[in-house]
Amino acid sequence: MALPSPPPARVFAELLPAPVPAPAPAPSGREVHVSGSAELSAGPDRARVSLRLGSRKEAAGAARSSVARRLEYIAQSARQRGVPEENMTVTEDFSRVENTYQMEAEVCIIFSDFGKMQNVCNLLIEKLGTSVTISPPHFYHTPEAVATLRRQVCVAAVGNTRRKAQEVCRLFGQSLGKPVLIKEEETKEWGGHIDSHLSNSPDSLTLQERIQNATAYASCRVFAVFEIKGKENRRHKLL
Repeated sequence: MALPSPPPARVFAELLPAPVPAPAPAPSGREVHVSGSAELSAGPDRARVSLRLGSRKEAAGAARSSVARRLEYIAQSARQRGVPEENMTVTEDFSRVENTYQMEAEVCIIFSDFGKMQNVCNLLIEKLGTSVTISPPHFYHTPEAVATLRRQVCVAAVGNTRRKAQEVCRLFGQSLGKPVLIKEEETKEWGGHIDSHLSNSPDSLTLQERIQNATAYASCRVFAVFEIKGKENRRHKLL
């Protein structure tokens, strides 16, 4: 006996619209907008000193040896006071002048310790006298020192801005929340140049005046937006 054929299958389907993502929570509008600034300075971290010496003799060897002895004494004095070899550069010039031989040399020494610089220069003046000419030190900043100054002044400006926002919130009994936006608006850099009307020439400046003249300055202004959390928790503040 043949089995009865099954009833036709019926399928029910419904097309549903794609789910709409939930909208992001709208900002509460409880924000504090503040700006702040900072200014910092940094003295030079390097000094370059040039020493010149020479000798004129009838014999070439005598002229060379006279300069060589003083060059060795200069290098030895600097090394004994912690100046690395790579911070000393020597250039020599040998020529014939009329019936004599002339040997000239220049030693450039870079110091990171200004106290050691003074000790070395004073010693060389004492021991070598007028046979060596020492130029006034040239103070300057390394790129690392300039980058550090820029970073520090930016961080200081952000810190001042945050403290300013905290004081504003406390004035209204509110608590400062997390930052929403921090923007560096302006940075400036300048050096401590001496005014042109001063009569002091570069050679007449004292050591401290030279350091001040080479001091670098930087300023930074930032704009920041912070959330306002609500009433300030005075119990937590006391703890």
